[in-house]
Amino acid sequence: QVQLVESGGGLVQPGGSVRLSCAYSGFTSGTYAMRWYRQTPGEERELVAAMYNAGGTVKYGASVKGRFTFSSDTDKSTVYLQMNSLEPEDTAVYYCNALVVVSTTTYEYWGQGTQVTVSS
Repeated sequence: QVQLVESGGGLVQPGGSVRLSCAYSGFTSGTYAMRWYRQTPGEERELVAAMYNAGGTVKYGASVKGRFTFSSDTDKSTVYLQMNSLEPEDTAVYYCNALVVVSTTTYEYWGQGTQVTVSS
């Protein structure tokens, strides 16, 4: 069974840094892409960053470009979101998302989310 488990969230001061982790398992075959989303109450989920091939080029949302870094460690089956220069507006639940292609079918999976709160 596919599982995505985020961790690393918490309370951080403005200007601080946090690294989120997403450990994944259960990908039996095919190719996949990994994405980070975030969501605040009453708002739609926002795409933060996307890596369409493991270790490949990453695209970032305009609001985080230059501050966040998306990376992958295939040996640990984990992807990371390094968040620097955090602002109160970055407060959200951050979700790990995977697109998995098996044969001709694409599946989408979500982690449970991890809360990041930026406040002094």
